[in-house]
Amino acid sequence: MTRILLPTDFSDNSVEAIEYAMKTFKEVDCTFFLLHTYTPPVYHTEYLIGSPGQIGLGDIMQDSSTTQLEKLKKRLEDQYDNPRHSLVIHTAFNTLISEISDTVEREGIDLIVMGTKGATGAKEILFGTNTVHTIKKAKCPVIAVPPKFEYEAPKEILFPTDYEIEYKKELLQMFLAIAEQHRSRINVMHVHTGYDLSADQEKHKAELEKLLGDQALFHEMPDNAIVRAVNEFQVKSKINLLVMVQNKHTFFERLFIEPVIKKIGFHVTVPFMVLPQV
Repeated sequence: MTRILLPTDFSDNSVEAIEYAMKTFKEVDCTFFLLHTYTPPVYHTEYLIGSPGQIGLGDIMQDSSTTQLEKLKKRLEDQYDNPRHSLVIHTAFNTLISEISDTVEREGIDLIVMGTKGATGAKEILFGTNTVHTIKKAKCPVIAVPPKFEYEAPKEILFPTDYEIEYKKELLQMFLAIAEQHRSRINVMHVHTGYDLSADQEKHKAELEKLLGDQALFHEMPDNAIVRAVNEFQVKSKINLLVMVQNKHTFFERLFIEPVIKKIGFHVTVPFMVLPQV
């Protein structure tokens, strides 16, 4: 039974992400956890001194959260009516990031699927703050779904890598399960820097070839910025899912901090799966 966490703020994008998960895993036995967190919009002095229950604010917010989750759960059950799937609702007075971490540990979550933008997400921001923090802190894979993504099964997957890390089966487990289920082709993209691969990189590449088997095609991209290379690959080839390993020693972190992002934009027009390094 695959256990998938679906955080929602009830925005269109968060519901699109939930529907993406249910469609992608329609042939898989899954428990989906619909999660909504709430915190008071204004922290009154009496609220800080006392407790939410004393002034009734917490109860009101909890009731509202539960009602909205129940409504969403019923709509999804009616719409998809999949005997392989069960939905559980969970509401909490907490910050989203903290509750996600707690839920992943408590429920043994295998995957988080969420939108890239929150209800108040500014258009110029690459990902919403919550999505970025979730990706950086999560101990399980995360799939971030961009707004208004028209569902496509992940048949063509792009997997950029610099071969700087060891590829173990447990690291790629969820990624491989999705690829196997959808009979996907995995496009491994190496952005070379003009130098030959080191002995370690060659070893890691061989590990990856063995793990991915016949499903993989290996591409060498010219020496340019990783962001530009990913964007160019997406333009030339039809891609349904972008997958990367979260690794502080490689280019992943630079996607969120390099000034070049602001200049050329990281145009993620497809769901983006991030694997934590285990």
